[in-house]
Amino acid sequence: MKLDILAIGAHPDDVELGCGASIAKEISRGKKIGIIDLTRGELGTRGTAETRDLEAADAANILGVTIRENMQFADGFFINDKEHQLALITKIRKYQPDIVLCNAIKDRHIDHGKGSKLVSNACFLSGLIKVKTRSESEKTWQKPWRPKHVFHYIQWQHIEPDFVLDVTGFMSQKMKAIEAYKTQFFDPQSNEPKTPISNKNFKDSVAYRARDLGRLIHVDYAEGFTTERHIAIASFDDLK
Repeated sequence: MKLDILAIGAHPDDVELGCGASIAKEISRGKKIGIIDLTRGELGTRGTAETRDLEAADAANILGVTIRENMQFADGFFINDKEHQLALITKIRKYQPDIVLCNAIKDRHIDHGKGSKLVSNACFLSGLIKVKTRSESEKTWQKPWRPKHVFHYIQWQHIEPDFVLDVTGFMSQKMKAIEAYKTQFFDPQSNEPKTPISNKNFKDSVAYRARDLGRLIHVDYAEGFTTERHIAIASFDDLK
């Protein structure tokens, strides 16, 4: 199955927080989009890997993605090596996305930067003919595939975006997807330990950051992305 966009996050909820509204918007425009989580978030202070599995499935339904898979890499301890790269290359070649969205290049959580580099490396290696991978059935060799673009969504740290996407009209869907992670985010009734992302200020920051990025481009809401290479345009008319 070919996807237009593949969004990858180190943990379930990374994608929703970083680019959930962009995904919802592109799906509304007819794009096929999938999500791959690298880990089950099993080291998270609140909830369990099992509750995160259920929450991730609910969030995927809210966004309307075509597929959601989990690589089951070790939360906190996965590394950017050949084994992990090849496992991810198998997925990239399976879904053949034109665009990959992934973690911030540098961020508070160590898995975000590691995940970002792992995905970026895997996307490059996936295009090399001499990197051999088999399909999940193990019956056929996969064909090389390199996404046209790899973009990094913005997470905890304030990073100046290379471009922003107008997501006006899709923030409520994003927030509903985030709220599917009931164990992770603000809940005044919860007795679980407090974390940097479980307070009301963090949840509010998701909306006011998008509102501020929107303000800068004269729309209600926007999400920001960075890129490792220059963005090419054919004409000044391509810019809004």
